[in-house]
Amino acid sequence: MNLESEEVRPRHGRSKSRRNVLFVFLGLFVVAAVVSTIFVVSLAQSFDNKSQTIETAFPDEASRPVKAVDGPSSNAMNILLLGSDSRGDSVDMAEGGAASDQRSDTMMWVHIPGDRKEIQMMSIMRDTWVDIPGHGEAKINAAMAFGGVPLVVETLEGLFNNRLDHVAIVDFEGFKAITDALGGVNVDVQVPFTTGNGKNTFVKGQQQMSGDQALVFVRERYAFTDGDYQRVRNQQAFLKAVMNSVLTPSTLANPLRINDLVGRVSPYMTVDSGLDSATIGKLAVSLRDIRSSNVKSFTLPNLGTGTSADGQSIVLPDNAAIAAVSKALTDDSLAAYLESAGIG
Repeated sequence: MNLESEEVRPRHGRSKSRRNVLFVFLGLFVVAAVVSTIFVVSLAQSFDNKSQTIETAFPDEASRPVKAVDGPSSNAMNILLLGSDSRGDSVDMAEGGAASDQRSDTMMWVHIPGDRKEIQMMSIMRDTWVDIPGHGEAKINAAMAFGGVPLVVETLEGLFNNRLDHVAIVDFEGFKAITDALGGVNVDVQVPFTTGNGKNTFVKGQQQMSGDQALVFVRERYAFTDGDYQRVRNQQAFLKAVMNSVLTPSTLANPLRINDLVGRVSPYMTVDSGLDSATIGKLAVSLRDIRSSNVKSFTLPNLGTGTSADGQSIVLPDNAAIAAVSKALTDDSLAAYLESAGIG
């Protein structure tokens, strides 16, 4: 009996020890889950409370392309990203369709394919000569001045015969905030330049930029012989540098850094009512395997510069390229189009 009871006791002790270890792990898991939930909720509240909402971002439904409910593009997402300069009239005036001096100095159509394997960002030259509904032919960035965000959306949806799902406006000051929140970004400067006032010089090659430097870098166009063309390329280079900094384990696994980034940038963001933290969270989860190498940026091909009938210097649209991009968006085959056309 004694031998039997002595054999039982150690077995009971080992079982109890295992349960204790299990309880510890369960406890840690619960604590981690609670902390993660609090962190996610905090981020959501920070974005939803600090960002501004465009109450009327889209034109009348009757004038819009129909969203595909099946087929290759049904799960794709198109987001219009606009960069505005806070030195103009309040963005509030432009949001609802009121005339203002706001111009969409940066205009990008961001396409997220249904398979979520890439992100394609298409810059559209702001002087591209297009038909603006109700106003005739004009530079595309005049749409914001004529009728605010809804008219910009209507113009672009008409141009590409594809529907935009969301709109986001980033004040240029937001570029500065993003850079500072990341502790600076390392940008690949392809064309060296010095600003007209001589205060800022950007040398060729990789250059670490502060927020103030980044703001100058994305705004400058007068220092270049091709003006806005190089400015668009610089903006693309800056966004790529931001992606390189954000889409890394050192950032994604650092809650404090993410919290700081969201908190600093949100006040400079204006989004449509559907682009809230819940929508962004779902999108982020679907893009969890995306890295900076999977983000492709390019400029909508055009036929160079020319002069309009009323004497304006304009960017001539390449209608064949526009038709090809339109088809690629409809077929959700933009990556294949870019490769076949040797773009990007």
